[in-house]
Parts: sequence; C-alpha cells; structure tokens
Amino acid sequence: MNAPQPNREDFDPDRLEKTRQLDAMRQESMARRRTPPSAEAMARRSLLLKRAKWGLPGLAMFLLFSVAIWPEINHLIHQNSAILASMRHAHTDSGMMEHAAYHDLDSQDRPYTITSRIARQSEPDRIDMTEPEADILLHNHQWVHARADSGMYLQHEQTLTLNGHVVIYRSDGVLLNSPSADIDLPQQVIATHDWVHAEGPFGTQDAEGAFMDQQTGTLQFLGAGRTDHFEDLSPAPSSPATPRSP
Repeated sequence: MNAPQPNREDFDPDRLEKTRQLDAMRQESMARRRTPPSAEAMARRSLLLKRAKWGLPGLAMFLLFSVAIWPEINHLIHQNSAILASMRHAHTDSGMMEHAAYHDLDSQDRPYTITSRIARQSEPDRIDMTEPEADILLHNHQWVHARADSGMYLQHEQTLTLNGHVVIYRSDGVLLNSPSADIDLPQQVIATHDWVHAEGPFGTQDAEGAFMDQQTGTLQFLGAGRTDHFEDLSPAPSSPATPRSP
C-alpha cells in the first residue's frame, strides 16, 4: 500500500502560470509607447523650477530675518500699547483735548508753558481751558507760576485770560490772589482790574487792581486799598534814657 504524499503549503501549483501572467503584463507595459511632454508643459515646468529656485531661498532668508528682528517688533508692539493707553487720557473729540500742553517763546526767546486739564478750541484762534496753569521763565533764572479755575488762550496774540480763584506766584516770594487776570506772554506783563490781595517780602497789600511788568521788575497796585508793611508792624526802637541832673 502506497503512503499518501504530503501537501506542501509553501508550494503554489499555479505559480508558473502567475509568473507567465506577470511577465506578459511587464512586457506589455514596456512595449507601451510613452507620449513626450509638449512645449507648453515643458515651459510651465521650467517656470516652476525657476520660481522654486529663487522663492525657496528667499523664503528662508525672510524667516531668518524675522527671527532676528522679532525682539524689536515685540518691543514696538508693547510701546504702541503704552502709547494707546496714554492716549485714552489725552484724546480729541470735537476740538476737545484732555491734559493739553502748549509751549512757546516770549519776545526775549524765553520759554513758557501752558497746561490745562481740559482744552476746547471754540474758534480757530481761541482755546477755552479748564484749570489752566502757566509757567513763565523770567530773566536771572526767576519764574512765575499762575493758575485759575478757567481761562482763555489766544494763540495768535499769545495772551492768556484767567478767571476764578486766580493765584499768581513769583519766585521772589510775591503772591497775588484775584478773581481775574490777563497775561501778555511775549511781553511778560500781568494785569488785573479786579480786587487783588498780595503778599510778599514787602508785607501785604489790598487794592482795586495790579500791574506786573516782569521785564522791568515793576509791581504797581491800582485804586484804593490797604497796605501793611512788615517794617510798620515791627516794634519801634526805644530811645536812650536821659540822665537826670542832680
């Protein structure tokens, strides 16, 4: 009795046939005629290669440049944020500005500055101010500071009109209080025709008006008033005793 032949699982009886089919497909694909690209396709391919040749290095340089300048860009972004934050406190709306400041020179090229909590340009040459303050530099490094509840600044004439609780202080110790005052900034002249109370090294003075010329150092009081000099308030020196005759 013959023994059964073992079946080999790693042997495919159709292997020879499949090999013939694969060889036929390979021969057919090799025999197939390939169509060469047209001139337009070659031109498009050449254009793409040129663009890639210059574009890719350019993109790489741009990325390197961006990495190099990014700290500066970041600084500018934060700086602009700070500027925008400060502009919230100083904005213009229908001619109105908060925390306004005006700088100019007088007739002797000495600087002065006018600041205001709120400034509104009501006319082309007129600026109405709320809580204005003026700082004026005088000769010999002296200065004058003036403030009031409200004011009006004429830009062309360079004159400042102050109203309401006007306080004028000069660096030599002179202090004036008045309901109103007019300041000629180029000529450094301050005048008031309202009641004025003044204090200084000379004493105290109440008058119906005052005139201050900073260039000549003149301070005049106008109209009726009352004057108290510090010398008048000091006690008079006692006279020496007269010897009696025996």
